[in-house]
Amino acid sequence: MNILGIDFEDWYHPELIKRNIKNEKHTPSVINGIDKILDLLRKHETFATFFVVGELLETKPEIFDKIIENDHEIAFHTMYHDRLDSPGFKEKFSSEIKKFAELTNHKSRGFRAPTFSLNNASSWAIDVLEENNYMYDSSVVPAKTSLYGLPNAEHKPYRITSKSIEKNDSSGKLIEFPLLVTRFLGKKIPAGGGFYLRTLPTKIIKNAIKNYQKQEIPATFYIHSWELTPEYMPKIQLPVKENFVTYHNIGKAYTRMNELLQQFQFTSFSNFISEG
Repeated sequence: MNILGIDFEDWYHPELIKRNIKNEKHTPSVINGIDKILDLLRKHETFATFFVVGELLETKPEIFDKIIENDHEIAFHTMYHDRLDSPGFKEKFSSEIKKFAELTNHKSRGFRAPTFSLNNASSWAIDVLEENNYMYDSSVVPAKTSLYGLPNAEHKPYRITSKSIEKNDSSGKLIEFPLLVTRFLGKKIPAGGGFYLRTLPTKIIKNAIKNYQKQEIPATFYIHSWELTPEYMPKIQLPVKENFVTYHNIGKAYTRMNELLQQFQFTSFSNFISEG
């Protein structure tokens, strides 16, 4: 069984857009695509974990009901999609967790750092998650990219602590679910969704999942809500590289995800843990 996380965020949350727009109040639009996402999951009888940016629940509280009523899981993706290692964020994190707990009736037990920004400078977050009774994290990509990555991290789920974010620490309370990676042209690269789902040949992704299955490792996969609902995603003027990473093949993400859901079984993190 594999694991699916939907990073539920709006058009102005992705880091490459955020750094290119003014820090002002923006009107969310991607949240209007939630029914399309739920329908896709229902069609394939798939349960998923929605890592929700908290401020969207303040804008549209019914998102929470829709996720829970369809037997999906809700998890924490910070309140405003700030990187863990951004200046001053450490001081805000505890109050953000408590705010999210209020918005979700204390149902959240899982966390994913925006832009997979868990690293040696931000490993303090693991202690805060433990203190707030979190059960798992899924912020580690065991491959290096220009934005993130811990290339020496384990590939299979392991116990994580603030002092050991790449290797199993049996004293850890939190389970880390690292994202799917594969080898391509001799190099280890992410294959767990998002930009890589849109850019890599689908066959490469399928082979990566099959390879994990052979090793009896769950393939942890993710996709952004805005990739599944590009009709709600405005086209922002971005520098060339940022534009490519954000929008390349965005119109193909839904079809490719649909294909993977057809071929492989996925479930939510909480289901995986309880059935494990």
